[in-house]
Amino acid sequence: MGLFSKDIKTMEDLHLHGLQDIYYAEQQILKSLDDMIDKATNRELTKAFKAHKGETETQIARLDQAFELLGQKAKGTSCPAIDGILKEAKSIAADISDKAVLDAALIAAAQAVEHYEITRYGTLIAWSQQIGSVAVARLLQISLKEEKVTDKKLNALAQAKVNAKAAQ
Repeated sequence: MGLFSKDIKTMEDLHLHGLQDIYYAEQQILKSLDDMIDKATNRELTKAFKAHKGETETQIARLDQAFELLGQKAKGTSCPAIDGILKEAKSIAADISDKAVLDAALIAAAQAVEHYEITRYGTLIAWSQQIGSVAVARLLQISLKEEKVTDKKLNALAQAKVNAKAAQ
């Protein structure tokens, strides 16, 4: 089912599709984090990726709860947007031999992922509230806050250390 599929007829359908989209995205992100952890050379960056892996697992569990609250089976639907972001990150990382530059690229890729998640969670919270799924909105709000904190941490790490080292 595509985002503007004929299978989406109601706001509830759109909301469910959005949940399936972020569910798929979180699972793909979880898979890609191991590769990012392996490639990162800055210890703080590695630590941040490991911490976010744990958060991502928790976010998937929260999404499982959201589906349950809606009486739906937890399942994902393909998300070309996150697939493209992750494919680009992997491609760029494969082309960089300088480890300091690679760390800067990994942060940029991770922030692209974070921004996608922030957008999706923000929209889903609004839709959850609109259709009266306040409990789902509360669950998603926790994940949104985590994504914003992760983005800020990555940005601070890039600005304080990683980008300067890459530029040397």
